[in-house]
Amino acid sequence: MSTRTVIITGGASGVGRALVEHCLADGMTVVTCDIDEPALKELARRHQGRPLDTHLCDVAVRDACEELMDRVLAEHPDVDGLVNNAGLYLGRPVWEYDDATIERVIAVNVKGPVWLSRRFAGHLLPRERRGAIVNLTSVAGEVGSSDALYGTVKAGVIGLTKSNAMNFAPYVRVNAVSPGLVVNTAIADRIPDYRYAEYKRQEQLDGDILPEDVARVCAYLLGDGSGTMTGAVLRADNGCYPR
Repeated sequence: MSTRTVIITGGASGVGRALVEHCLADGMTVVTCDIDEPALKELARRHQGRPLDTHLCDVAVRDACEELMDRVLAEHPDVDGLVNNAGLYLGRPVWEYDDATIERVIAVNVKGPVWLSRRFAGHLLPRERRGAIVNLTSVAGEVGSSDALYGTVKAGVIGLTKSNAMNFAPYVRVNAVSPGLVVNTAIADRIPDYRYAEYKRQEQLDGDILPEDVARVCAYLLGDGSGTMTGAVLRADNGCYPR
């Protein structure tokens, strides 16, 4: 069954925003959160009158995630989709990280999806309701990254995806999308020049990967066309680093 009401984290820009707009166009009710309040307000203004709820939320903070889910589950008890899109990439070698920044990168990219997925599945499973979770990982989680911490957390997202596919079966499907270099995003703006050039050189298909391209793959995993898939990692990377 295709998703009807979906939570999308990090929905104010980049892939998240593209997915919000894609889901709205498909007739879904969308609940999105972000830490960028001005961008979130602009998103709400742009889609005024459509079934879009926006929330200011830092997914790195457990209490904020719990408060978000309390509100969403009360206002949208029929929610059946979750996309853990919010992420943090700083483009630094590991020796430039202090402990506080390490903790934040882990919290945004791994802990937030753990907390939100647990509440989401905990709402559906006792009712034997079907649903879908899509996690955003990265080519960095599969082949490594010049930012070792980012490569580490995105590998963790792949592990979380496969493990929760087992934990939440048979009712909630859990899959991941692994983008390559997605242009017009904050992450692409921070990638070192030499690494950017390496990504482009490795791509087998021509043309840039746009946020809209990744959003379409996420939407596929929310739909009934992927109804037999769980624990899968789909790549949206122009064939970069065949693996």
